[in-house]
Amino acid sequence: MRVAYWPGCVSRGFTPELHGSMAKVAPLLDIELIELDRAACCGAGVIAEHNQELADTLNARTFALAQQTDGELMMNICSTCQGAQTECQQRLDANDAYRDHVNATLAGEDLRYERGLTNKNFLWLLVEEIGLAALQAKVARPLSNLRVGPFYGCYIVRPMDQLAIDDEHPRHRYLQWVIEALGGTVVDYAGVYKCCGFPIITMNRDASLRQAGRHLGDALDADADCLVTPCPLCHLNLDLQQPLAERVVGRKLGMPVLHLPQLVGLALGLEPRQLGMSKHIVRPASVIDWATAVIGAST
Repeated sequence: MRVAYWPGCVSRGFTPELHGSMAKVAPLLDIELIELDRAACCGAGVIAEHNQELADTLNARTFALAQQTDGELMMNICSTCQGAQTECQQRLDANDAYRDHVNATLAGEDLRYERGLTNKNFLWLLVEEIGLAALQAKVARPLSNLRVGPFYGCYIVRPMDQLAIDDEHPRHRYLQWVIEALGGTVVDYAGVYKCCGFPIITMNRDASLRQAGRHLGDALDADADCLVTPCPLCHLNLDLQQPLAERVVGRKLGMPVLHLPQLVGLALGLEPRQLGMSKHIVRPASVIDWATAVIGAST
């Protein structure tokens, strides 16, 4: 399967282990990534709040670049990008005049976005394109006895109607299904579908860190060994900011947070050092007892 691949900003900056682990995992899943290295930020929460047309134009440009490839669809690895781009695409597809207006801006680069592009987060692609049975068949190192808490983040589960989450596509359950397909045990806890707090980190740092600390603490109290998220921004607040969150909530946490491609990569037989796990603030080696010898290679 060839896909036009948009890694997003954060995976190539703050969380390069996400971008790197996706590159390692893709061949094992028979995915050929056609990276959209000329694409720009989706503008979620920053540009869109000040200039919606500019954000829509940036995303239309990314869509147009994807349509110039021979990829079967467009794939992203950031749930925030998924949410922002889905909203943008729906606006562009619903209004021919607006789409033409945006395309006029893109004309200088000989780019034009036309309706018909399918854009899916890696999580959705795993379930809907590859399939859980096929994924399970590729597992070389089952995540036996690993208790994993799913953390979706905001933009990939709400609003449900906009993201086409329904009985036919229960995308709000996909992360649990993937964990189980990889052999892990799903841990249910209060924060599964809640905001990590990242969107308000610059406006109300204490509240943001308290949100992150509460979710981590809830997962810890539910006996999770780690969390897994499809959102690098959630990873930043839950992992990078975890030491600060501990001070705010007044308790030791030490909860490892994995990117989705890292969890998949471990189950497919990749070594932690190949998946960049040494870059985490809270290193997974501290709790993943099922693979102590393997994880130890990354520390």
